[in-house]
Amino acid sequence: MHEGEHEDRRGGARQDADGRPAAAGAPDVRPLDGFTVGVTAARRAEELGTLLERRGAQVVYAPALRIVPLPDDAELLAATKDLLDRAPDVVIATTAIGFRGWIEAAEGWGLGETLLARLEAAELLARGPKVKGAIRAAGLTETWSPASESLAEVLERLLEEGVRGRRVAIQLHGEPLPGFVESLRADGAEVVGVPVYRWMPPADIGPVDRLLDAAVGRGLDAVTFTSAPAAASLLHRAEERGMREELLNALRHDVLPACVGPVTALPLEAHEVTTYQPERFRLGPLVQLLCRELPGRVRPLTIAGRQVEMRGQAVLVDGELRPVPPAGMALLRALARRPGWVVSRADLLRALPGAGRDEHAVETAMARLRGALGAPKLIQTVVKRGYRLALDPRLGAKYGDG
Repeated sequence: MHEGEHEDRRGGARQDADGRPAAAGAPDVRPLDGFTVGVTAARRAEELGTLLERRGAQVVYAPALRIVPLPDDAELLAATKDLLDRAPDVVIATTAIGFRGWIEAAEGWGLGETLLARLEAAELLARGPKVKGAIRAAGLTETWSPASESLAEVLERLLEEGVRGRRVAIQLHGEPLPGFVESLRADGAEVVGVPVYRWMPPADIGPVDRLLDAAVGRGLDAVTFTSAPAAASLLHRAEERGMREELLNALRHDVLPACVGPVTALPLEAHEVTTYQPERFRLGPLVQLLCRELPGRVRPLTIAGRQVEMRGQAVLVDGELRPVPPAGMALLRALARRPGWVVSRADLLRALPGAGRDEHAVETAMARLRGALGAPKLIQTVVKRGYRLALDPRLGAKYGDG
């Protein structure tokens, strides 16, 4: 799908991981407390960010693309004049913002009434309900719209009807349409693409670079994508910086890639990245997906008589959220890989980002970690050997501080 989907406007009251009101007496912890989420959207980024923040997430904004204003696009003008000269038999509208922009641009060129007449005479197919709304707002009525909001269903309908000798105009929206145009042409259709808006790299690449650094450094727990061009743009920038494989490795293993729908996911899945998508291709369900998936990745531990959950860049200790510095989280994750087993200072030093070779850095970071947790007995010092979480991995017994 594309950016500009419906959002879930519920908020304010405390909710559980599925967005329902929390039960009475439940810990006052929101589902995304402690997690950091990257937002790559060019449009509606603030709306998506607000939905995430209401549920506790820290949000990193990095618009991965920008949109060229429609009246400035010579290709759209040329395609519009072509359709006015030779009327289409079928018009496929794929996005609401694109359809509205097309009509507004045509009106600015003095071609609005003629374009509306051409569209009214054609078989007008709308990919989803938002596009239907834009069509009706223009005074037109769609011929048909698929219940699935899928272009695959649109293609199936057209091929069943037969397209040989028909002129089919499809509103392009910067996202890949694998096999769609080829299938129509193979069955004898003349296909005209209408480029309603064009994606370009962001004017300021700085936020994108910071998001890439955070993702590769595991400073993000998830990255959201609401358009395929945004995903493709992020991969392209990573390749320019020589870090594409590092980014892909992070998205495959540690940083959850959340896509609003299957079309958005295509650039990532082409690189064997498994993406997560809501059942309904909207912003609200996308946020609800993260509210389930991110806490679901957490493995609760009982340590020194306390219930502990590591949540991204923070730790829940007996239901209380404790922010932890990045160095401390690196140490805690290294200890949690083998709960209760001793981890040497040398191994912990390797886990510290940019620590060099001074083992004193481990002691300093460990002291700060214990202070941040507010419960020093969670981590036991083993003299001359290293540190461990204070539990027995076989029996679950608790240990005191050494």
